[in-house]
Amino acid sequence: MIVFRYLIREILATMAAVAGVLLLVIMGSRFIRYFTDAANGDIPARLLGTLMAYHLPSFIELVLPLALFLGVLLAYGQLYLNSEMTVLTACGVSNKKLLSVTLLPGALVAVIVALCSLWLTPAGLSQNEQLLKNQQQQADFSALSPGRFQEIGDRTVYTSSITDHGSMLNNVFIAETRKRPGMAPEQIVTHADHGFQVNDDTTDSRFLVLSTGERYAVTPGQPAGDRLTFDTYGVRQERSSLRAELDDVELQSTSALMADRTDKSMAALQWRVSLVVMIPVLILIALPLSKVNPRHGRFAKLVPAIILHMSYLSLLLAAQNAIGAGQLPAWIGMWPIHLVYFLIGLWLFMRGRPGGRRRVQAA
Repeated sequence: MIVFRYLIREILATMAAVAGVLLLVIMGSRFIRYFTDAANGDIPARLLGTLMAYHLPSFIELVLPLALFLGVLLAYGQLYLNSEMTVLTACGVSNKKLLSVTLLPGALVAVIVALCSLWLTPAGLSQNEQLLKNQQQQADFSALSPGRFQEIGDRTVYTSSITDHGSMLNNVFIAETRKRPGMAPEQIVTHADHGFQVNDDTTDSRFLVLSTGERYAVTPGQPAGDRLTFDTYGVRQERSSLRAELDDVELQSTSALMADRTDKSMAALQWRVSLVVMIPVLILIALPLSKVNPRHGRFAKLVPAIILHMSYLSLLLAAQNAIGAGQLPAWIGMWPIHLVYFLIGLWLFMRGRPGGRRRVQAA
């Protein structure tokens, strides 16, 4: 029917608008973190787009359920506000029919979230982690810009040019402050004609090897300092603090989690499945909450609805941590939480049916 296509279109349009705003907020926050790392020289700026693309499925799987939930609330709330839903009810469209129609876009969202949570997200995060690890280990200076003074860790670095495919620095200047216990900090300035990086796999260290240069060390307030000339001088580089901050289970594929059977694997697996299971439950909750009095406005029940959603998600996260720590058996897992919120949604749905409130009051 045309009216059902209209309802689905309204839900999808509102959901798309909400999802777009939420994605911009979340991705903006993540982009700022990566941009800060790029400014500090931990990663080259050219990798920002790739890193964000690998993170996109993990954003989508969290945003889409909430966007659908708010989309149903706002779209149907506007229909109630314009008395369109009252006309549909008078024409014989029941709440059960509305639920079946609303589950159609919900099925589409569930498929997308399932693809992200079960496949795309772990694959993307694994690629992201590997990219960051390779960036930490590679011996090039792609994060440096020739002709600029840049903060690299606790050092200020300058180079006039970079040659040999990004592996050789020319006319290198390094300024740093070395703190000494009980003594004034020492200012160190090093200049060299060339510089290149070497990775020592034995000690898991990285060295910047400078050739043909001078090193000056002075203490503020002291009349004398140290001067060293060298043909070759190695400067140990601090390992970048940039980490993906992910557990190993978050990087494993779904099939690997099913074969592992440890507490952490079961917790991660149930979390991925729960993101899909919660979609029909949220629709069941959103449908009766979308019914608003035109005098109260379309946002009258938005706050309690968001509180319900946040409590739902928070309990799932708490259950995931408890399962991973062995405090909650995996066979119990997150299913009681889904059942509780399903019963809440069912109660709200039955209460919102025509005559439902009268039957509750009569009881």
